[in-house]
Amino acid sequence: MENTVLEWKDIVKKRDRMVLGPVSLKLQENYVTALIGRNGSGKSTLIKLAAQLIHPDEGEVMWFGQSYPHGLPAEVRSAIAYVPENFVSEEDGLKMDDVAEFRAAWYSNWDWQRYEELLHRFEVPGGKKLNKLSKGQRRKFEIAAALAIRPKLLLLDEPSSGLDPFAWKTMMNEIRRCVEEDGATVLLSTHIVEEIKRMADYLILIDKGRSLGLLEKDTLLDRVREVWIARDDELLAELPGIVDSALESENLSRFVTLDYVGAAALMEEAGIKPIRVRTLDLDEAMEYWMNGSISSV
Repeated sequence: MENTVLEWKDIVKKRDRMVLGPVSLKLQENYVTALIGRNGSGKSTLIKLAAQLIHPDEGEVMWFGQSYPHGLPAEVRSAIAYVPENFVSEEDGLKMDDVAEFRAAWYSNWDWQRYEELLHRFEVPGGKKLNKLSKGQRRKFEIAAALAIRPKLLLLDEPSSGLDPFAWKTMMNEIRRCVEEDGATVLLSTHIVEEIKRMADYLILIDKGRSLGLLEKDTLLDRVREVWIARDDELLAELPGIVDSALESENLSRFVTLDYVGAAALMEEAGIKPIRVRTLDLDEAMEYWMNGSISSV
């Protein structure tokens, strides 16, 4: 039986220009879940709630099956690593090694060998103050420090921002290693489709502060198809999950369905054989998901 690592229960959080929620979602252990949605939809707010940097106005967040409204205890905090989109300015004037020493004191599983190995692979120069590092170097340091914790819950908010292609590939490989070897659960907010395609097992769609559900990535890709058939307006009106349709010619109809299995069954029953069926790319499928309606798992 899978264990719930992180849960938002009827969460509501009011922000300056947006209200997040109510949101109820669960993350199961040992998977990578990507938060997707447009800018300002509430993705970073969900991650900050998970890191307990902010508290909900309504509802509760649960970590490893427990709620801690008055603060995460040290043993729970030490199992959670967080890489923010924007760096902590209070650390800017500190040397990288001093920051690592400070963090290591708070995390019982801190792995110095892994930390040094990652800095070497990322080619981050030692001994510098954090504000003397480039944006990309600072990002590499933060990722190395987060993975050195060997976390059970890894929270990443736009982690690839500022990374060069080599470091980007290294980061993705190391996150997968964290999941497969350490049994970590990862919550990732990113706008990079290739990142989602390579790493995510599940997707959470957030739109204007609302959750449109959690869906397995492969399930989404299996469900969405673009189909061409001989024109049959009556049949087209009956097909499930249609989010886009058009007449390509007098005798040809094209449609996109979020329920290809159901549509295919109806077409077979009607004796209609598709002229062409196309599997959509992930970015296309996500866009239709945002604009359409699809059931979550």
